[in-house]
Amino acid sequence: MATRIALLGLGVVGQGLLEILKDKGDALRNGIGFDAKIVAISDVMKGSIYNPDGLDISEVLRVVKETGKLDGYPESPSLIRGWDSFQTIRESNADTIIEITFTDVNTGQPAIDHCKTAFECGKNVVMSNKGPVALAFHDLSELASKNGVRWGFEGSVMSGTPAIRMPLTSLAGNEIREIRGILNGTTNFILSQMEEGLSYQEALTQAKALGYAEADPTSDVDGFDALYKIVILANVVMNAPLVREDVAREGIRNVTLEQIQQAKQEGKRWKLIAKAKRVGNQVEAQVGLEAIPMTDALAGVSGAMNAVTFDCDLAGPITLIGAGAGRTETGFSILIDLLNMSRSQL
Repeated sequence: MATRIALLGLGVVGQGLLEILKDKGDALRNGIGFDAKIVAISDVMKGSIYNPDGLDISEVLRVVKETGKLDGYPESPSLIRGWDSFQTIRESNADTIIEITFTDVNTGQPAIDHCKTAFECGKNVVMSNKGPVALAFHDLSELASKNGVRWGFEGSVMSGTPAIRMPLTSLAGNEIREIRGILNGTTNFILSQMEEGLSYQEALTQAKALGYAEADPTSDVDGFDALYKIVILANVVMNAPLVREDVAREGIRNVTLEQIQQAKQEGKRWKLIAKAKRVGNQVEAQVGLEAIPMTDALAGVSGAMNAVTFDCDLAGPITLIGAGAGRTETGFSILIDLLNMSRSQL
């Protein structure tokens, strides 16, 4: 039976997912029995379409590429236009909602309310937004459980790199004593460029030119993005009820070329490290600059890559390295959750 899906948001990630489903749809059906049917799309800027029998993914991608909107999608007797996101959740025949709207990371909205509505309607949710997971993990988890539905958010920490699923499945049975990671690619790129001799401002300008940094880079360079991600990992992987106010935070604005070069001479490298560590019966977390030795697995992670080390009591330190962002990578993170839901796994 096909998984009926409604997309809330059709930006870079949504289009990346549709491209994956278009290119790999037959292989997914024939290889692992996963059949996805996109029945609805609702986007504030691009418009909204719903067909209970399914939408033509190729046509969706074509009209969006050509016009930037869904207005040009071909008419049919069963096509409905104009539903907002909440009507799409409540009235479509989708059993899974993919929540990839533009969401305010400080409030988690509108994604939190989208999740609540979907759960109350008995529908699963998959998302890559980090705000709702960092701000409302326990409340949303309880609501999903109460309504017998699933909530997937693999892409909220390291995009398509399985920083959540790997520790929950492959490292099950271990006590994870500490999580340390480079969880923001923008700051890692800037620090890597400074090591090559660029000033902070020059490296930031280059990061913006390459699309690694937003016009307003505050969330990245001041450590907020990494803070939210370590809160998610602490809650989900270490079962620690941390909130953002519990986490000490420092960004990279004040690092100097002199500090970078001094660390280099000492066989060290500056990184923005997010970490959560068990201390007695509690978990303490922080985000800040550290000059780490070259022998540290995280020291070799350069450019815009992300990495995380899980310190396990049985397996020892396990380090996972991969892309932390990207159109296809984040689209794949949505697919990861869809596949595991279809397999009834975590």
